[in-house]
Amino acid sequence: MSVAKFKSAHEVAVGRESIQELKDYMNKLGMNNPFIVTDKGIRNSGTLEIVTSLLEDNTFTIYDHVAPEPEMVIVEACKKAFLNSKHDGIIAVGGGSVLDTAKIMAVYAEYDGPLASLFGEDKVPGRNTPIIVIPTTAGTGSEVTNIGILSDTQAQVKKGIVSNHLLVDVALVDPIMTLSCPKKITAASGIDALVHAIEAYLSTHSNEITDALSLKAMKLIINSLPKAYAQPSNIDAREDMAMGSLLAGMAFGNAGVGAVHALAYPLGGRFHISHGVSNSLLLPYVMEWNKMACVERFRDIAEAFDENLVDKTNEQAADLVITRLHKICSDVEIPQKISSFDIPESILPELAADAIQIDRLLRNNPRQLSEQDILAIYKSAY
Repeated sequence: MSVAKFKSAHEVAVGRESIQELKDYMNKLGMNNPFIVTDKGIRNSGTLEIVTSLLEDNTFTIYDHVAPEPEMVIVEACKKAFLNSKHDGIIAVGGGSVLDTAKIMAVYAEYDGPLASLFGEDKVPGRNTPIIVIPTTAGTGSEVTNIGILSDTQAQVKKGIVSNHLLVDVALVDPIMTLSCPKKITAASGIDALVHAIEAYLSTHSNEITDALSLKAMKLIINSLPKAYAQPSNIDAREDMAMGSLLAGMAFGNAGVGAVHALAYPLGGRFHISHGVSNSLLLPYVMEWNKMACVERFRDIAEAFDENLVDKTNEQAADLVITRLHKICSDVEIPQKISSFDIPESILPELAADAIQIDRLLRNNPRQLSEQDILAIYKSAY
């Protein structure tokens, strides 16, 4: 076995009522006047009050202007608001967009150069501002990854900042915080978490640690997502989803993701389709492409999905996985064709030209893709 390295948030507290640990962690980090990053949906739903009610003896500022698919200008505005007051830490309360915005702002607040110069791998010089994140979706896994994603509106594509300085100090993963999550976001973020687990397991950079996390995440998500979607107040399903998303985040934060994400980024960037839905649209079709390169691993996925594999070949097991992926996307009412979004078929070659440039992700994919291969996948998903 080659050397395997593992990175995550510096500390994670997970489970019901883990939010009650917030003040203890703030004290450990010397955080007395936090800057709270969230969005208007979280604030209006009353979910933010769960957090602010714990801060009765603290001063704090709330920044609630984060958009569902954050753009660079949002981070610029967030940085300006943060620097206008003497805050000694950041608390992010929200889904992946909020968490990514807060993580990026935390490093950008101490950086004098342009934000665009941080895109890519290991371009961040450092971070001193402590940050606590509290996810309200299950989800993106952003609470435990060293990645932040923003929309580059000029290039019409989503871009990533990858740096260990984006690993947060504390992640509080409490399923109670996800109870107010709207059904559509529950669906999209849940499939996103499933994609993370599957792509991490199939990644060329997977290892025994990430494999164990991925398989457990798949088992939790495939069984609990339909329940959380159908019964939003089902705390058991929400708890399993929170854990599944967390494990998937730990897995892909180390093994990486592949072609599903690479093909989803241009789609989301050009047409403002949410990240989770973009991934959902492409998931079964990329898996159909990948299965011949790692069919034995598809059998493992089928076992995690509790499929009956008696007398089934590996190829048949792989087909069962792809059928199940179509079904779960359908069960949570996510469209399964790109054409459902009134996107012209003529644009697909341009999307393929953009996707082939995302080598950071494509190099993790178990089967290599050319630009024409990518175009063929887009056409199959159209």
